[in-house]
Amino acid sequence: MKKPEHRPFKVLESKYISDRPWFTVRCDRVELPTGAIVPEWYVLEFPDWVNVIAITREGEFVMISQYRHGLGETRYELVAGCCEQGETAEQSARRELLEESGYGGGEWHEFMVTSANPASHNNRTYTFLAIGVEPMQEQHTEAGEDIRVHLLSREEVRSLLNEGEIMQSLHVAPLWRYFAENR
Repeated sequence: MKKPEHRPFKVLESKYISDRPWFTVRCDRVELPTGAIVPEWYVLEFPDWVNVIAITREGEFVMISQYRHGLGETRYELVAGCCEQGETAEQSARRELLEESGYGGGEWHEFMVTSANPASHNNRTYTFLAIGVEPMQEQHTEAGEDIRVHLLSREEVRSLLNEGEIMQSLHVAPLWRYFAENR
């Protein structure tokens, strides 16, 4: 299918409202293709993110759980993180899997690219599928991280999805795609 084409907004002015490591907000004054002026269009700037659907040689999914302060709850998730400057998305994904779970190796390929919200976020999320991963080292989390590793069966992951126990939408979408393509 041919990709639709639309004229981009013309940025007339930009200023930063917040420029913090985890919260950078830019306010653009833009002219729409119709000629209308929008005086305040907010863009959240983030580095690209990565997720990993990691499956062991035995067919278990390497999942993690951690407390998420925004929701005030502990949730199951894929291994995920930020792309570091100078790394490719795959290098970042491999690093995150090793750090957060201690797992590595296997066969890797880019599985899916998504955006949290293309209207207001400037980054992309790259999800990788890693098949045949195995324990390589001890988990090396950052100071303050309390991440627990869970080896779950295919049925357990599907059950968590169906029960709404995996809530991070950038993890839910690729997991459902994986299950749709691998029945």
